[in-house]
Amino acid sequence: MVSYGQLIRENKNFRNLWFGQIVSMFGDWFNLIASAALIAQLTDSGLAVGALFVARMLAPFAVSPIAGILADRYNRKTILIVSDIVRAFTAFGFLFVREPNQVWMIYALTAIQLGISGFFNPTYNALLPELVSEKELGTANVLGTITWSVMLMLGAAVGGFVSGIFGIYTAFTIDGFTFLFSIIFLVWIVYTPHANQDEDQSVSAALQSYLDGLRYLRQKTDILLIALHKAFLTMTTWAGIQVIQVTIAEQLFVIGEGGSISLGLMFAIQGTGAALGPIVGRYFVGDDLNKVRRFITIAYLIDVVGLVIASSLFSFPVVLLGWALIGLGSSNLWVMSSQLLMQLLPNEIRGRVFSVEFALHTLASAIAAGITGIFLDIGLSISQMLWITAAFSLVPAAIWAAWGMRAEATTSA
Repeated sequence: MVSYGQLIRENKNFRNLWFGQIVSMFGDWFNLIASAALIAQLTDSGLAVGALFVARMLAPFAVSPIAGILADRYNRKTILIVSDIVRAFTAFGFLFVREPNQVWMIYALTAIQLGISGFFNPTYNALLPELVSEKELGTANVLGTITWSVMLMLGAAVGGFVSGIFGIYTAFTIDGFTFLFSIIFLVWIVYTPHANQDEDQSVSAALQSYLDGLRYLRQKTDILLIALHKAFLTMTTWAGIQVIQVTIAEQLFVIGEGGSISLGLMFAIQGTGAALGPIVGRYFVGDDLNKVRRFITIAYLIDVVGLVIASSLFSFPVVLLGWALIGLGSSNLWVMSSQLLMQLLPNEIRGRVFSVEFALHTLASAIAAGITGIFLDIGLSISQMLWITAAFSLVPAAIWAAWGMRAEATTSA
């Protein structure tokens, strides 16, 4: 097995791709803090903040089938570079939002930026196997997952501090330059595109292939339930608390301009939990699929404990403790459901199932963020919202636990 250091040192192409991923992801999270704080300042509305997260999730959902098709038909390196160019100029567009009647521009620019990210991410995943050897692929995938968590922590924290100390518009400016910086690394990738060998190259054939993935999920209940975990996670926990924590930072524990620093700290501690979570979980389950299945239920319960602790709102450190546990539980659920799919899916259907999984995840995120914003605006307290979120998180945990017991009973019989 190739070590992380060995992969980074010896594979120049992967190193450049990874550096590009680091900078791009940093920019995505950097922008979130600034745009959320700006909307909160201009509108003072939980629904308006919730709508921001809806835009962030619906945009990549809308482009996910198209993104997969383009990644298989065109030069993947070029797609990554063009994506970063468009995202850079989009980030600079936030500098022109100054008045409450211009809030619509934040939603439009967010939709463009995250929609383009919807092209970048699947293209990155499609290009990765072409730049690493078979023995390097597992290490590269794990490193990518850790990178996401670390960038959540660093991007949100630095974005919060910059917004709180130097101002929101300084953060937008830096965000734009992060994408331009990413292009430098992507250009250095030495890559020869391979022609697609499929007999039918038409868009209609590609869409039909996507629908075949949906039919496969309908026929395989176990795979469908596994593929729904990320949607369950975002619907019950992840998306809702992103809206809630903006309100916590703005109204309860205000540090920095508009609570930007406190918001960044919440994202940072959640990212820390998310980075450590898979390491802790893998220590207990290894590659035993039965243990992985059981630990998914435990991951849901860890989320519930974190939500209950945070709901007390006793102090900011207590809230951060709850957020750390939420990050730990959620990341385990994310990584372990992915592990099950990677090991159980046939190779010929894997990509389509993962694209459907991603679409369901982003759609669930948009719905949950919108509902949370509405509930906050109609008068539910932050503590009540966290308790409701904890209660709903028990539903998929119970469904999965019951399904697992039924499957084990059938196997024993």
